[in-house]
This record gives sequence, C-alpha cells and structure tokens, in this order.
Amino acid sequence: MDTSIETDMIIDNKRGREYDTANQPLYYSTAFIRKSLDDEEAHLYVRNSNPNREKLEEKLARLENGNHGFAFNSGMSAIAAALMTCSPGDHIIMPADMYGGTYELSKTILKRYQLSFSAVDQTVADNVTNAITENTKAIYIETPSNPTLKVTDIRKIVEIAGKNNLITIVDNTFMTPLGQNPLSLGADIVVHSATKFLGGHSDVLAGAVILNDENLKTSVQEMQVVMGTGLGTYDCWTLGQHLKTLAIRWKQTTENTEKLYQFFDSHEGVGDIYYPGRDPLHLSQASHGGAVISFRIKDESKAQEFVDKLNIPLVSVSLGGVESILSHPRTSSHLALTEDERQDRGITQGLFRLSVGIEKSDDLIADIRQALDSI
Repeated sequence: MDTSIETDMIIDNKRGREYDTANQPLYYSTAFIRKSLDDEEAHLYVRNSNPNREKLEEKLARLENGNHGFAFNSGMSAIAAALMTCSPGDHIIMPADMYGGTYELSKTILKRYQLSFSAVDQTVADNVTNAITENTKAIYIETPSNPTLKVTDIRKIVEIAGKNNLITIVDNTFMTPLGQNPLSLGADIVVHSATKFLGGHSDVLAGAVILNDENLKTSVQEMQVVMGTGLGTYDCWTLGQHLKTLAIRWKQTTENTEKLYQFFDSHEGVGDIYYPGRDPLHLSQASHGGAVISFRIKDESKAQEFVDKLNIPLVSVSLGGVESILSHPRTSSHLALTEDERQDRGITQGLFRLSVGIEKSDDLIADIRQALDSI
C-alpha cells in the first residue's frame, strides 16, 4: 500500500518482523556478527553502516523524493561532502547571501583543496550565467538565503546548469522537504542541517545529503564512510524519532510565522522585514513562506535593549527548534564576514533572524510587542 510521507516518518516496515516494539531498538554497538563471509550487504562496522542509520537514511530519502539519503554528523559535514563531489581545480558558483559557515568553509578548508568559488547575487539569473568559467563544475544555492531570505529561481538555475553540464546543489534547510522539493525541480543534490527543523528539538547535531545520481552517490558515500563523518548511532535513533513529529511541528510553526509577519508589518518599531511568504517566485516553487522571518529594528542602537526585554524567544544561534530562537547574524552566524561584507549584505546591528517555534502565537507576539514598545 502506498502511504504518505507523514505516515512513512512513523511506520517502519521492519516492525513486527525484526522487532516487536513501537520504536526501533537502539543498536548501540560498533561491530556486528558476520554470519557469512560472502555477505557484502550485512552490517559489519558502525563507521560503514548500522540499522539505525540505515532506517534514518531511508526516511531522509523519502522526505526529499530521492533515491539515496546520507546522514552526517553535522550540517557542515554534509555541505562539505556535497561540495567535495567536485575535484581539485574545479570552480563552484555560490550565493553572495549565504550561511556564514558555508562561507568560511569555502574560504579556508576547500580552498586548500584547490577548489575555487565565485559568490554572486543568484536572484539575478544572468549573474550566474556570467560567472560560469571553463572550470565551473557546480552551482550551489540557498533559497531562501540566510539571513535575508532572498529567493533564487531553482528551475532557472537548473536550466542554466543543464545547458552547461553542471550539477546543482541546494541547501533546503530553511524550507524542509515538507515545504520545498528541489530534487523534484531538477536539482542534483539537496543538503540539510538536520540539526534544525528536521531534528526540531535543539538536541541533535546532524546533517543530510539526498540525491538520485549513482555516480554522485558513490562520491558522497566515500566522504561519509572513508572520512568517518557519518552520524553516530544514538543521534540516528534520536533524529529518526524526531522525524515522526516533523509534519505537525512544521504546520504549527509555519502558521505562527504568518501571524508574526502580520504583526511585524504593523509595528512602527520595525523597519525592513524579510519573509518569502509574499514572494510570487518563492510560492511558485514552495508551498508557503516557511518558518523563518528576519527583521530590522528601526533604532539599531537599541539591539541589546530589545533582546534584554524578551522572555519567550531563546536568544541564541541555530534555528528550527520547537522553541522560538532569535539570532543576531552580525555577531553570530555571519561573524566570519568582514564588516564591509556584512554591510553589503544588509547584516547590520539591528538585523535579527527569528526562527518561529510552536508556542502559542498570541503569547509570542505579546512578548515581542512589549520588547519593541520598550525601546
């Protein structure tokens, strides 16, 4: 029987056959019995595979409608594995408005492996076309971007990539597979920081890579197994448990975010608002605006006073938890950028990124209102 993604995150076809419990057992072992010397499919050593990772990776592939899923020990190791499907001397086109960790990776470690990068405003497709060189191998997309939530036309970038024999890699962390499916739009690789919405409880550090192509599968698998970057057993089990509630968490948080946008849009203390839920291009490739909204307070000198007055949002880094998380990109996720680079990207002292949680929206709005009113 064909079942929905929501149902597939809960059920396990091995339940009742290999185990008789509501939840998959935790296989907390580094080595497994080898019943046949000729069995190449059996689990042998935990760095290569284990039943908890196997089940989790099946779920990750199902979420993104992909053939192959890989669970990594962080979002950054997943991104690195995707980018390192390229070879020394290759060139990759990146978004100008990208996550600070990805920026730092491209400027440091990957540079030592002779990969070169160009960062362009990918909201203008011609910028991507003009950045292509004879050594270009891949186009890497974040849409919506971090932290100003710029929208890139996935279909258009895929078209450009196809004409130039390039691969397209999409970071889908902000939208989750329940909001946007890049593989279905023609992308070659999708990456996630599974620490965020997929995990959803701010308790697991994890990353994911999902794809269809067999050659790319081999390359990513080598990075995971040979370099030992696969997700550990307990974290695989925990993330698999958290995926069971992804659909209901995502529904609540996206509904809350829409209400937060309406509130910010009406408050005189808020200047710029960044939310893709009003962008026709975004809504042509995604089902809604997602659960992240960025905003700039008008009096940017009062940034610290504003956060000091808040009670409900967790003022921290990261995003995607059941709790609302307010981050300050200038001093956290994008600290690695120079001050000029931050200014060019609109990452100023008064810019905040709010990952909206599943709290009662009225409570969250009331708390943010009183903090804004106080400054």
